[in-house]
Amino acid sequence: MVGEIDRIMALIREIGGVAVVTPDADFYEAGFSSLNALNLLLELETAFGLSIPDDKFIQSRSPRGIEAMIAGLKQEQAV
Repeated sequence: MVGEIDRIMALIREIGGVAVVTPDADFYEAGFSSLNALNLLLELETAFGLSIPDDKFIQSRSPRGIEAMIAGLKQEQAV
């Protein structure tokens, strides 16, 4: 079973054309454009069944940051 961080890194590679993605790498520094980021946001919402606020997404600049954000949103929405 693929973990959430693996799914996130795969989406970053696919959407941004980034060959190597590590859990703590800032994907904007790897060459992500604002259009890539928008596409990633939409794909993450679909993949994880969540509505992700723009401000939280913008602050989560690495796969590990996105994973933590998603975990937090899941907790918020479960309450």
